[in-house]
Amino acid sequence: MPSPRSSRERRAGSSGRLEFLSLVSQRGPGAPDSPARRKESGSSATAPLPEEDCMKLNPSFLGIALSSLLAIDLWASKRLGVCAGEGSAWGSARPLMKVIEVSGHGIPWLLGTFYGLCQSDSSATREVLLNLLFALLLDLVLVAVVKGLVKRRRPTHNKMDMFVTISVDKYSFPSGHATRAALVCRFILHHLVLAVPLRVLVVLWALIVGVSRVMLGRHNVTDVLFGLLLGYALYSVVEYCWLSPLSAPALFALWSH
Repeated sequence: MPSPRSSRERRAGSSGRLEFLSLVSQRGPGAPDSPARRKESGSSATAPLPEEDCMKLNPSFLGIALSSLLAIDLWASKRLGVCAGEGSAWGSARPLMKVIEVSGHGIPWLLGTFYGLCQSDSSATREVLLNLLFALLLDLVLVAVVKGLVKRRRPTHNKMDMFVTISVDKYSFPSGHATRAALVCRFILHHLVLAVPLRVLVVLWALIVGVSRVMLGRHNVTDVLFGLLLGYALYSVVEYCWLSPLSAPALFALWSH
């Protein structure tokens, strides 16, 4: 008769073999510890990243440069907006800055040019004023188109109390005041005979108009810089398309009456 101890050992041995066999059957050939599974995991780990992920992890130098310039532009515009509100660092100078703002606005220049055309008796003066009117209208259209395309919002510290605005004036790029100031400045210097001190004052006026846009918080620095360059280049277009009694006789005949 077998002893109880030998029967317990046989049962333990048989159960251990069964447990071992069940574990082996569950793992199978595709188990994580098998060489085939290790090979598959290694190949998946070294698979190349998608192109979009590579672009995100390795941004281009141009993108980094543009992002850095944009950050510097926003930081400098915020620091220079010293007249953006009454409580700003130079808030007491805000009324003076707003007078300068009106001096570069399109409406006074359009009304003044139109009035000069109506009152002028000289054909040479009418020719200059008619081309100035053409330049101002071209400036308004071009700036409105660029603002509508770019749609850059005005600085967050800007206070929307501007003098006579239209729908596209909620956008910031480029500065219409800076564009107009550079255009009018170059126009006056080329077509009016002025003494040297007056010529210097005209240039200073154009620069002050541009600076005031940043100080009032109306524009970022890049808005003003691009506006000045655009206005300077726009005068070349006006010179190329210069209106004269020979090129536009019907228009001059209308104003002669």
